[in-house]
Amino acid sequence: MTKLEHYLDEIKRQAAEARQARGLPVSAEARSELAAAFGRLLGRFPEPAIHPEPQLLERKVCDGYTRELVEIDTVEGLRMRVYVLVPDRAAEEPAPAVIALHGHGYGAREIVGLEPDGTERSGPAGLHKDFAVSLAREGFVAIAPELIGFGDRRLEEDILQGPGQSSCFRLAVHLLLSGRTLAGLRVRETSIAIDYAQSRTEVNPDRIGIMGISGGGLVAGFTAALDPRIGCAVVSGYASLFEESILDRNHCLDNYIPGILPEAEMPELLGLIAPRGLFLESGDTDRVFPREPAVKAYEQLRRLYAEAGAPNSVQADFFEGGHEINGGPAYAWLRERLAASSATTRGE
Repeated sequence: MTKLEHYLDEIKRQAAEARQARGLPVSAEARSELAAAFGRLLGRFPEPAIHPEPQLLERKVCDGYTRELVEIDTVEGLRMRVYVLVPDRAAEEPAPAVIALHGHGYGAREIVGLEPDGTERSGPAGLHKDFAVSLAREGFVAIAPELIGFGDRRLEEDILQGPGQSSCFRLAVHLLLSGRTLAGLRVRETSIAIDYAQSRTEVNPDRIGIMGISGGGLVAGFTAALDPRIGCAVVSGYASLFEESILDRNHCLDNYIPGILPEAEMPELLGLIAPRGLFLESGDTDRVFPREPAVKAYEQLRRLYAEAGAPNSVQADFFEGGHEINGGPAYAWLRERLAASSATTRGE
């Protein structure tokens, strides 16, 4: 080990000491202080317009659901494309909704059964498993935003390189130099997607969950931590420890939040969701967010949820597989949580 590795270890040690001096954020005051610090570190963004001004771009009747593509206002003149998958039986009464967040790849089309060019999928679904389609077939209204930096929401230079090239790096560095983060912008836009979901007549506004994979798992978990309108969250292929995942290899710049490590490790941030429900997915051969730190994160989350008086509201599916959606147990858990009364959904 060189002196440089020792230096990095010393930085992590000092951050851990700062966290340990405060202790786990279990009191209402400590949780409130952490949430406020987390929001500051993500960066402040202007309040959006009161109405997202949705514009319908496409509508297609599919097998068991109808798929719409709409565009809504978010912040500072940005517009976000959102796929909305409405199950046929949702027309009878307002249905629970799940905000579905894709990870790195070619954008929202990757989770709604489409190829990068917008045609119907003809090949394998990949790690995302078209999970927004699965959610719709489970009876949820699936709201699938296109996260900024992917798909049609990229810089021209990246669009020219092909569908898999993201704009994360240039977006992130511009935001960082202005005191903001790409994670913060995505969380802010996802909260606006919740505003839009609650405006839909097919959606029960009091029964909204969120589910994301990989980078979408980051956005799902952090949005749920800061937005109490989310009744429960599924975080797939992301929940871990910063020190043993984000800092253990080179990740996309959208994962990094300056100053976060002395404030909290990842489980403490996800623990802000408590007592509302949290479900984790982790594949045993996941090389991006490995199993061992995922288990450690889950054990810490169990302690935080026990302190919050909701020990049964955090669960995990440690499955045989890689960096991918597993699905089945998570969908069953979402049905149970979103079909319950609002009090039960919040773990009370």
